[in-house]
Amino acid sequence: MSLRSRIKRITPWPLHYLYRKLYYSPQDVPAAFGFIFHGTRSKTSFVDRVIFVFQCYKISYFVDCPHTEHEIMVIARRILNLGAEVPGAIVEAGSFHGGSTAKLSLVAKLCDRALEVFDSFAGMPENTEAHGKSIYGREHHFPKGSHAVPFEEVRTNVARFGDGNRTQFHKGFFNETMPNFHDPVAAACVNVDLVQSTKDCLHYLYPLLSRGGIFFSQDAHFPWIIELLNDDAYWKNEFGIAKPDMPGLGRLKFVSFTK
Repeated sequence: MSLRSRIKRITPWPLHYLYRKLYYSPQDVPAAFGFIFHGTRSKTSFVDRVIFVFQCYKISYFVDCPHTEHEIMVIARRILNLGAEVPGAIVEAGSFHGGSTAKLSLVAKLCDRALEVFDSFAGMPENTEAHGKSIYGREHHFPKGSHAVPFEEVRTNVARFGDGNRTQFHKGFFNETMPNFHDPVAAACVNVDLVQSTKDCLHYLYPLLSRGGIFFSQDAHFPWIIELLNDDAYWKNEFGIAKPDMPGLGRLKFVSFTK
C-alpha cells in the first residue's frame, strides 16, 4: 500500500474530503462558477445549475469519487451545450462506486437523455498489460479483479443521489456487453484504466457517436493510454481517420475529442 493510501485510510473522512476540495479548488471553483453563470443550449435555469453544483459536492462527500468537480463540470457543460441536433444517450464506461454515474444521471435529467452505464462490477479483466507511473509520478497497477465494486452498491448510490429512473446498467466486461448496444451516443465518458478496455470502448462506441458528439477519457494521465490515443496508425487502421485533436494529451488526466 502506498503512503498516500495509508494516509487516506487513517484520516477521518470529513478531513480528507475537506483536504481534497481545498487541494483541487483552484480548478474546481472556477469550473463550478462557470457552470452556474453560463446558460446552456439545453434549457436550464440558474437555480437548476446551482442545485446541480451542490448535488455534485454532496455526492462526492457520500460516495468515493476519484474524479474532480472540475472534470464533471466540464463534462456537464459540454453535454448540456450539444443541443438537439446531436442525438443520443450519454454513455459511461467504468462506474466505480457510482459517484460519477449519479452525477451523469443528473446531467441526463437536465437534458432529457438516457444514461447507459457499462461496468463488469467484478473489477478489472484478466490482463498482462505493463503499468507503472502516471504522468504525475504515482504508481498504478490494475491486476484482475482490482477496483471491483458490487453492482447493488452502485445502483443504490445512483438511486439515492441521482436519477435511477433514466439509468440503464449493462453488467459484464465491455467486449461482452457493448456489441449488443446499438443506440446513438451523444457523449461517451470513459474511465477504464486499461489499454484493451479503452480499445473496446472506442471500437464499439466511436461508430455510434453522433456527428458532433464527444468522447471523454479520464485515463490520459497513464503513459500506456497516451500511447494508444496518440497512435496515428491505430486511428487509421481502426476507423480510417486521422488522429482526432485532443488538447492536453500527454499533459492532462482528462482529455476529449469531438466527432
